Amino acid sequence: MGQLTRRGVLAGLLAGAAGAAWAEAPLVSLRPRPRGAVTPDAAAAALVTAAKLGGRLGYIVADAATGRVLEAVEETVELPPASVTKVMTALFALEKLGVGHRFATRVMYRGSFAQGRLEGDLILAGGGDPEFDTDALAELVAALAAAGLREVTGQFLVYTGALPERERIASDQPDYVGYNPSVSGMMLNFNRVNFVWKQAGAGYDMAMTAEGARVAPPVRMATMTLAERDLPVFAYKAAAAADHWSVARGALGKAGGRWLPVRHPGIYAGEVFAWLAAAQGIALGPPQLRRDLPAGAVVLVQREGAPLPELLRRMLKFSTNLTAEAVGLAASAATSQEASGAAMTAWARARFGVSGRFGDHSGLGPMTRLSAAEMVSVLIQARQDPTGVQLLGLLREAGVPDATGKPQSKAALRVQAKSGTMNFVSNLAGYVTAANGKTLVFAIFAADVARREAVPVAQRDQPKGNKAWVGRAHRLQGQLLHRWAGLYL
Repeated sequence: MGQLTRRGVLAGLLAGAAGAAWAEAPLVSLRPRPRGAVTPDAAAAALVTAAKLGGRLGYIVADAATGRVLEAVEETVELPPASVTKVMTALFALEKLGVGHRFATRVMYRGSFAQGRLEGDLILAGGGDPEFDTDALAELVAALAAAGLREVTGQFLVYTGALPERERIASDQPDYVGYNPSVSGMMLNFNRVNFVWKQAGAGYDMAMTAEGARVAPPVRMATMTLAERDLPVFAYKAAAAADHWSVARGALGKAGGRWLPVRHPGIYAGEVFAWLAAAQGIALGPPQLRRDLPAGAVVLVQREGAPLPELLRRMLKFSTNLTAEAVGLAASAATSQEASGAAMTAWARARFGVSGRFGDHSGLGPMTRLSAAEMVSVLIQARQDPTGVQLLGLLREAGVPDATGKPQSKAALRVQAKSGTMNFVSNLAGYVTAANGKTLVFAIFAADVARREAVPVAQRDQPKGNKAWVGRAHRLQGQLLHRWAGLYL
């Protein structure tokens, strides 16, 4: 696309989005600089050439106060935003759920409860809390014991219907990567189980646990066996209510641990709950899954998760995919991940005027596309809205990198940004602010989609060449930020 045409598209995108995004008109009109002043000079081009990324690179930097585009290259090319998607998810969740939203996990019953005896069913009712862990589950069980429960005559039910069920977030990832777990209304330990091992003579002592800070309950629904093979290191075999894994003996070494994804989260959480209950003297039967909450169920004890802003801050800092999917699904109230992505797409187009699309809420899957210009448009508009402006307090902060692109922990110029990294995809978007308050808004999207898609699924955890490619992309991002801070702040 030619320079003049690209600038014209950008002007339409930014100016049009700014006029219609919020209920009230924005304070600034987003506009490109005069003709001939947007394209970067030879020094910037040399940085891009030296990075040797291949694929496509689109970036843009603008003045946050005026919307004036200071520099841009291929800014309207839509690329996989990866975890930068979580910025949009955070804005979506803040608006739809509200800052006071908390996910709650409850223990309920139906029947009659008196003198420590429950004549009826006990229900562990998940509320979609993505951060719910073994320690939180232990607190619930302790509260249950403190409430006097000693005996349950009926079934032990696990309600998972608060969110749509999904076996894994993205279908194009290896089975064993912990960042691609299942999604459910009842989640535990980010839907991961901890595989630990230690060499013992000619063999190994191995265990699967739901490890917390204070207790590590054993897990039976996930099993591990040794295999005499070189590759794959881990292999997965699904069962009706269990996860069966095998591991290559030669890959283990003396001792270690690894979190593996759980594909049956309701069974997993129910089993751990029952183990903790048994430690309190409360015997329960095997967990029975329910997608509907039994009529007439009464809350016995409950535990609320963190307020939504705290949840989102950790999501943006640690880039937790499961949190993004949980808050996005809760915000849309859709019945599937696909429908929820479509709902966020429609919202983003109406709210911000962007034309990108979202296949999920984490950016892990292959369907999401967004341009650097669209991302900058969203970031500028977010600063002008009482809800969107909260994003500034949620993004991770760092100093502006030095001339080599090396991150600086302390600097007069502050960067608040979200990164997004997948195989041969590396993105960064956010704000750069000077001590006097002057702020730049930027987005840098780099992706070699053809190279990414050529990697077999089984090798997508650590494909050959990816680490070096991502390293060069990160260095380029730092160098561009250093350049822009020196030129425009």
